[in-house]
Parts: sequence; C-alpha cells; structure tokens
Amino acid sequence: MNKNIIEQLGDELYQALRSQTTLPPFTERYTDISIEDAYRISLRMVKRRIEDGERIIGKKIGITSEVVQKMFDVDQPDFGFLTDKMAYANGAKIPVDGNLIAPKAEGEIAFRLKSDLVGPSVTEADVLAATETIMPCFEVVDSRIRNWEIKIEDTVADNASCGVFVLGDTEVDPQDVDLPNLSMKVFKNGEQISTGLGSAVQGNPLTAVAWLANTLGQFDIPFQAGDIILSGSLVPLEVVAPGDEMRLELEGIGSASCSFV
Repeated sequence: MNKNIIEQLGDELYQALRSQTTLPPFTERYTDISIEDAYRISLRMVKRRIEDGERIIGKKIGITSEVVQKMFDVDQPDFGFLTDKMAYANGAKIPVDGNLIAPKAEGEIAFRLKSDLVGPSVTEADVLAATETIMPCFEVVDSRIRNWEIKIEDTVADNASCGVFVLGDTEVDPQDVDLPNLSMKVFKNGEQISTGLGSAVQGNPLTAVAWLANTLGQFDIPFQAGDIILSGSLVPLEVVAPGDEMRLELEGIGSASCSFV
C-alpha cells in the first residue's frame, strides 16, 4: 500500500474520531491490506492526535483472550497507543455523546514501567524486571469502523479500537503476584456479570506484554520508563451506555470504577 493511501486512511480515521462517525471496513475497500499497512495507518492517525496537543503515555494490547477473539472473528491480538486525553481518573463519569461511538468496557491488568524495554528479544522475565507496579484497569474500547465489523487489519489501523481507560488507585509490585491466577470480578449496575483470571491473557499477562514489546520492536517503537501498558481483557467485553456504572475487583490488589453519562 503506497504512502498516499496510508496517509489518506489515517486522516479518515482521525476525522471519524473527531466527528464521532464511522467508516466502512478498510478490509472491504482494500482486500490486500497487511498488518504492517494497518499499523502505519494507525501511526498517521496518532500523529494527527499529537499535532492536536495529545501526548503518548503508553501502549496497549487488545483482543488477547480466546473469548474476545471469537467475538470479533480475529485470530491474533491488536496493538496501539495510549494518550493523555484517553485517561480518566478512578470513579470518573465518562461522557458518551460526542466522545464515544459504540463503547464496550473490559477489565484488565495495567503495568507501569520503571525502565525501557526494546524488542525483539524481550522475555516475560524482562517484563517483570522492568515493571514498577501493576493495577486494576477498565479499558473502554470504541471503534471508528462501522458496527464493529472488524478484521485484525481494521482494528490495528484504528489504533487498536482505543477509546478511553480508567486506572485504579491501588498499585502493587508484581514480583510476588501470581499473575496467571490473579482473579477479577466485574460488576455492572451493582450486579456481578463476569469473572476472569490473568491466564485468559495469552496464558499470562507477562506473555502478552512481552509479545507487544517484541511486535512494536519490529517497527522500532520502544517501551519507555513511565509507560502505562494495558495487557488485555480478562473478561468478555460489555456494551455500556449512559446511565451504566461499572466496577471491577482485582483479587488482593484493589478496584476500579467508572460511570457513563
């Protein structure tokens, strides 16, 4: 895919983000689009956001669990960037109208790094050594692609369907945490709707973060000290709308919550 088309599609996604409208799937329009094309489209979209004054504060991996991959009919994770404008405080009231198109909430474990990680040879042990703390997190994914009709190339191009995210207030050192067996409960409007384990994320959240570091390393994109890394959902995604309240509990660590207005 040539540079002009990549920039055009990145600009289309940026305009869709700003206008809160959707686009037909790129995989329908360009049947030969590759993962690398899609990633370069996402870089163009993110570049436009940075030009608007946003600041990159981390990265995310998504569609890591088998249940979520089946929901979207994809067979590998997606990946993207987090900016400061996506971040909401724990307990925040998140506006939907004019801010999100078709939001879905998912419960995750977020990592805060204390040192850089540069792929392509990052291991799970490297991730653990580079992590300062982990914390509970809600990611609210959103799609600029019509009706969530996405293949892996569509969601990668759309910055991994990033919407917004909420970090819990409690952070812990992961050295003594059994991450694969860390359990999560998710509640919607006071009713428990799902449970999950860290092992839902590629068997271990450390594996997912290492995969992301190595994948981004192919594009010369490092993890940097201070980055927030969202490691993927432990539970099925949940559609949210104005009036909904979401809360999750990460066993032995803490909670995160948000509501939608």
